[in-house]
Amino acid sequence: MRVGLLGRKVGMTQIFEADGTAVPITVLECGPCTVLQVRTEERDGYHALQLGFADKKRKSATQAERGHARRVDAEPKRYVREIRQDGPSDVAEGQTLTVEVFGAIPRVDVIGTSKGRGYSGVVKRHGFKGLRASHGVKRMHRHPGSSGPSADPAHTRKGIRKPGQYGNARITARNLKVVRVDPTNNLLLVRGAVPGPNGGFLTVRQTNKV
Repeated sequence: MRVGLLGRKVGMTQIFEADGTAVPITVLECGPCTVLQVRTEERDGYHALQLGFADKKRKSATQAERGHARRVDAEPKRYVREIRQDGPSDVAEGQTLTVEVFGAIPRVDVIGTSKGRGYSGVVKRHGFKGLRASHGVKRMHRHPGSSGPSADPAHTRKGIRKPGQYGNARITARNLKVVRVDPTNNLLLVRGAVPGPNGGFLTVRQTNKV
């Protein structure tokens, strides 16, 4: 079984090792997750576990969501994702997975949606320096400057960094070290930062990076 769970980001803090080294960590609330469906090669063309995290109010759920959860005698879920598997799994539909599945996993990948920063300029989006704040530069301090060649080819080439939508994208933080597993509080502590705001939903899976 390729281990994976759904959860949410609690926040960042630090812990100290025995030699006094400070370790920056992110606290993740992982599970408990209900297995809503088991995908099989014969029926769906691939192997996967469909997990659900965090109960959703029935009045806020669609009829399809209520019916899908009722199949395994569960409440509708706010966050539903699939964890791909390499082959058949011994996990059954309706089973509950907890953070204890990461007990023997040394490193994980964390998938989330980064903070949305809206339509941003090149200074904020790409780290441009901007023009000089000196005499002669008039209301152009944060402008990108020239972005195209001359008469040949007479247009801006593809890939030029421009203002535009910044953030609100799917980001994968790969190969993060698992520092501690707390089954009592359903917490997973990983070294480093993960995408998204505090309280944002995340998918945590066993890393495929060698």
